[in-house]
Amino acid sequence: MASKILKATTNITGLVVSKDPHYSLKLLYGKILRDLKKLPEAAAYRKFTEDVISSRLEHVENEPNIARLERKINCGQIEEVIVQAENELMCVRRMALNHVWEPLVAQAPANQWKWPIA
Repeated sequence: MASKILKATTNITGLVVSKDPHYSLKLLYGKILRDLKKLPEAAAYRKFTEDVISSRLEHVENEPNIARLERKINCGQIEEVIVQAENELMCVRRMALNHVWEPLVAQAPANQWKWPIA
């Protein structure tokens, strides 16, 4: 279903108003969910990302009103949500490419996760 344009601008430099955010998000979320299946089922990133993306996809499919959809997703304007989805898709593909769920090839330095560094 094509969405009615509700605004002339996002008021964010370089971020144009989406002509059909429902279509864009369904496409992106479908790709993310498909690519997540390339990761092991037990991988934490896969489990948590599938939960978030599935929830958002359900909102996109069931809420035709853009303003209400933005409130339900609660991550900014719908155009920002589209950018987030594009970035998540790139992240999923990098995770699969780099096999991040596998054990480290060498022991991590003793204070690698300590912050701040003294």
